[in-house]
Amino acid sequence: MLAVTSAELNTWIASFLWPLTRILGLVAAAPVFGNLSIPIRVKLGLGIMLSLCIAPTVPSIPATDPMSLSGLLIVMQQAVIGLAMGFAMRLVLAAVEMAGEICGLTMGFGFATFFDPQTRGRSSAIAQFLALLTLMIFLASNIHLLMLSTLAESFQTMPISGAPVGTSLFRQLANWGGVIFSSGIQLALPLVAALLLINIALGILTRAAPQLNLFGIGFPVTLAVGFIVLALVLPYLTTPIDRLLHQGIEFVRQATIPTRATLR
Repeated sequence: MLAVTSAELNTWIASFLWPLTRILGLVAAAPVFGNLSIPIRVKLGLGIMLSLCIAPTVPSIPATDPMSLSGLLIVMQQAVIGLAMGFAMRLVLAAVEMAGEICGLTMGFGFATFFDPQTRGRSSAIAQFLALLTLMIFLASNIHLLMLSTLAESFQTMPISGAPVGTSLFRQLANWGGVIFSSGIQLALPLVAALLLINIALGILTRAAPQLNLFGIGFPVTLAVGFIVLALVLPYLTTPIDRLLHQGIEFVRQATIPTRATLR
C-alpha cells in the first residue's frame, strides 16, 4: 500500500503551485497571452500546461508549508516576479502605442479615437494600427516562444526562495520604462519632423497671403502628408520594432540574474 506523508504532499503541492503562480503572472501581463479577449479558462489551462512541463525542471524548492504564512509570501513573490516579466514586454507595446498617439495628434487625427478593449480606454486609430502591427511582428518573430523560454530559464537564474527579491528587479524595470518610451518617441520622429516642415511652410504661406484660410487648407494638407509619410515609413518600422521586442526579451533575461545571490 502506498503511503504518503503530509510533508511529501506539501512538497508536491508547493513544487507545482509556486511555478504555476509565476507562470500565471506572466500570462496575465504579457502581450497576446494577457489579451482580455482570451477567456480566463484558456489562460488558466495554458498556465497549468506550462507548469506541468516546467515544474520537473525547477531546482530544489524551500521546505515550507504552502499553506503557511511564509508559503503564502512565496506565492505573492512569484506572482510579482511573473507580473514584472510580463509588464516589461507590455511596455514595448505601450511605447509603440505612444508613438501612434503622437503621430495621430500631430496629423490632426486625434479626433478619430476608438474604444480599446485591451486597455479599456480610448486610443487613436493610428495607435491601434501600430499596436496591431507590433502584435503581428511579435508573433511572426516567435517572440512569444522566446518569452516562454526566458520564463523557463528564470527558474534557474532566479530560483524559488523565501528570501526577499530586493529592489534590483524593480529599479531595472523603472529604467527600462524610460528607455522604451524614449524609443517610442524616436519611432514617431520621422512623421513629426515632416509635419513640422509642413506647418512651417503653411505658416510662411499664411504670412505671405493673409487672406488664405489656414484652417481650411492646413488640416487636409497635414492629414494627407501624414498618411503619405506613414505609408513611406511603414516598411522600415518593422526593424526597430523587432529590435525593441528582442531588447525586451534580453532585458527580462538579464533582469533575473543580479538577484540570484540574494535569493539564494
